[in-house]
Amino acid sequence: MIEFKQFFQRIADSKLSHWLETCPTQLSQWRKLHAHGDFPKWEKVVAKMPTMALDQQDIKTQVKFGSGAQLDEGRTQKLHNLLKFFHPWRKGPYHLHGIHIDTEWRSDWKWDRLLPHISPLKGRTVLDVGCGSGYHMWRMLGEEAELVIGIDPSDLFLAQFSAVKAIAGNPDSIHLLPLGIQQLPELRAFDTVFSMGVLYHRTSPIDHLLQLRNQLNKGGELILETLVVEGDENTILVPPGRYGKMNNCWFLPSSKALKLWLEKCDFNDVRIVDEADTTLGEQRQTDWMTHQSLQDYLDPTDPSKTVEGHPAPRRAILIATK
Repeated sequence: MIEFKQFFQRIADSKLSHWLETCPTQLSQWRKLHAHGDFPKWEKVVAKMPTMALDQQDIKTQVKFGSGAQLDEGRTQKLHNLLKFFHPWRKGPYHLHGIHIDTEWRSDWKWDRLLPHISPLKGRTVLDVGCGSGYHMWRMLGEEAELVIGIDPSDLFLAQFSAVKAIAGNPDSIHLLPLGIQQLPELRAFDTVFSMGVLYHRTSPIDHLLQLRNQLNKGGELILETLVVEGDENTILVPPGRYGKMNNCWFLPSSKALKLWLEKCDFNDVRIVDEADTTLGEQRQTDWMTHQSLQDYLDPTDPSKTVEGHPAPRRAILIATK
């Protein structure tokens, strides 16, 4: 069974100890009332992950656990089949005992774009909001963060993360909780907060920015990545229906408008550090994610537009300080 006891023990004597006033009850209620119907099956698969000491590990330049030499062909195929049980794999890639999980997103490309611009993570307590299966969390740990906590309400992402964590030896410096940002109290305890690919899903983007600010300690750093459109400080796209076939896409500001929003929310030193179109090489269908992907969301006669006629996906990274 996937439990959170290790997480509770880790924060008990930390600056996050006051989170214990609400978090255990929330997670207990999640399991009783909100856990996905397939979650018990996913837990059984997680329990079958190999847990031997690893001959290789690299979370600095990739997410790799095991060289592939520790498992024979039969056990490797069994592990491959178990990991396929968690389809679709969205964020990655992962290299687990010689198995390459080629995820829909090349999340390492995004990491390479933002890493040169952020404050060093060494010794920091980090929160990753909307963390998915936790790929970027491992890269944060690879940058020597002291503690990395991710939140994401998807139970499948929790199962995927738990499978990787089991293979990695179940370290106590990285944890994923099946919660949304709106369920967090004002912790004011994180040195760095990441919110990547979340803002456009929120019906109230300003509230989201304030929620992120309330998780940071004074002087803490926010890394915000989201869909944007080209334009000036007053440019915002509010899709009347779907955007790229997504029905939960609410606000796409320009990067300049987003900078203004952050400043209005009392963030300091707001910087636009990267802005780029999403390419078919960065988001695509693979053997590990066989559903529709970016190619299916674009106008086949004009890839500069979505199938609805909106500007094709463009993403920006902004950094700000509390």
